[in-house]
Amino acid sequence: MGCVRRIIGYLNPYWGAMLVGFAIKFTGTIMDLALPWILAYMIDDVAPTGSRPAIFAWGAVMVVCSVIALLGNVIANRRASAVARDATRAIRHDLFAKIERLSSRQMDELTVPSLISRLTTDTYNVNQTLGRIQRLGVRAPILLLGGMVVTLIQDWRLSMVLMSTLPLLAIGVAVISWRGIPLYARVQRAVDRMVRTVRDDVTGIRVIRALSKGDYERARFEADNLALSEEQIRADTVMAATNPLMNLLLNGGLTAMVVAGAFLVHSGLTKPGRIIAFLTYFTIILNAILSINKMFVMISQATASAQRIDEVLSLAEEPDSVARPERPADAHIAFDDVSFSYNGRENDLDHISFSLPRGQTLGVIGATGSGKSTLVLLLQRFYHAGSGAIFIGGENVESIGADRLHRMFGVAFQSDAFFAGTIRENIDLGRGLPMEQIERAARCAQASEFIDALPDGYDHVVHAKAVNLSGGQRQRLLIARALAGNPEILILDDSSSALDYRTDAAMRAAVRREYPDTTTILIAQRVSSVRGADQILVLEKGRMAGLGGHDSLLRTCPLYAQIERIQTGDDSIGGDEYAPA
Repeated sequence: MGCVRRIIGYLNPYWGAMLVGFAIKFTGTIMDLALPWILAYMIDDVAPTGSRPAIFAWGAVMVVCSVIALLGNVIANRRASAVARDATRAIRHDLFAKIERLSSRQMDELTVPSLISRLTTDTYNVNQTLGRIQRLGVRAPILLLGGMVVTLIQDWRLSMVLMSTLPLLAIGVAVISWRGIPLYARVQRAVDRMVRTVRDDVTGIRVIRALSKGDYERARFEADNLALSEEQIRADTVMAATNPLMNLLLNGGLTAMVVAGAFLVHSGLTKPGRIIAFLTYFTIILNAILSINKMFVMISQATASAQRIDEVLSLAEEPDSVARPERPADAHIAFDDVSFSYNGRENDLDHISFSLPRGQTLGVIGATGSGKSTLVLLLQRFYHAGSGAIFIGGENVESIGADRLHRMFGVAFQSDAFFAGTIRENIDLGRGLPMEQIERAARCAQASEFIDALPDGYDHVVHAKAVNLSGGQRQRLLIARALAGNPEILILDDSSSALDYRTDAAMRAAVRREYPDTTTILIAQRVSSVRGADQILVLEKGRMAGLGGHDSLLRTCPLYAQIERIQTGDDSIGGDEYAPA
């Protein structure tokens, strides 16, 4: 299977360490096999002579074999764990790096909870299996085959009793494992659903409490938890059938061997020491088969996980850039008859065209779901336009390398990510920006006033998701983060909804003054936020309802005029969807 080959490929750098570990494990296992043979020899041949020196000598040999077996297994197990750890680290690193490079459409298809599950639970399953295979993959087969060979040498009659059970065991394990792999794949899908529910609940805990929806969410979690438990029980029930099956066959074989051995000893065809050795070897073989069975269970689970990991790693990456025709650089940003659909059936944006000179501001306004955020996602090439073309400085965005393209932008969304760390670290975001740039951006975003009032200033610790800051403070920090990198294009996607009118106006005036060459796209629900823009794009259900300045749109665009009247209180007709948030 391709997924298994991919995972095995991660072991290539460690074959040398694995071979050394296998050699140590082999030596320790041989010592385990030698102990019952030495015991039988002492009982049948050494003890009857009454020679105490010989008895003590062979006892010392058994002690030495025991110590070598112990040390060999411990050392080999530690090396196996180290190899599994390092290989899994590489798998997890590549999987995380791949997730970072997935397109927005691929992320939508796989879903974030599923990717979290693959990065955690699935890699853990692979780690456990890689370690188990190295620990038992050598020891168990050697104990099984070596025990059979030694017993065959000592007494072929008793060996035949044992070997008669092995074909039945092999068939049973193969059938059960074949059925178990699909069941474990279903278990992992159930894990995805539960991770999604937990993630939603943790993220929205304040809303859940505010709306008194705790009982509803607990019931939803319980349903997902129960579904996961049922899938796990179903898979474990099938795989657990191997244990009673093997115990039945092997204990039946053990009983038959004891009975046959009694007759052989009575007939003088074998010795009591051999019977004791056979019982020990039979126990060794039984434990070896049980270990192989456990290994097959883990392999079944890890195969399902490996398939899910491989599904992500084998996804075709979108090209970094594709050569497309340029156009004269008469505008900094230009949309040329752009259409786009998320589902491939109905356009979410339909025939959008406009151009924006460098340093100007485009205001985008419209009802919820009109396509405002989709427009800037296409501009940043998080999604590809279905038709038409988008240009930045005359270059088609499809022709610009992803790294260079994304460095052009500073983006602030209404609800964006904060990370546990200081205010400075959250504004800098790992870009290594000089402090003067960070402070300048904070001043323009109207954030410096509250930052300076904090005891630690820019070193004030922000909790995860900035729960220790107010909504307005969070939005001002997000705007500061977007400005700090001196972007060519600034996108403010409804990022001032928590700001009062005066702070909003001061922020926009500071951006124009401090970043005169930055082209700004301002998405807002309030007319007051976009009225000063050089151009205003009015969207309605993904279509252009108007394009122009504020005064021009009031005369030529009935929808814009209606929004303005509703928000200024001059008209109560037209619905609340355009009322300010």
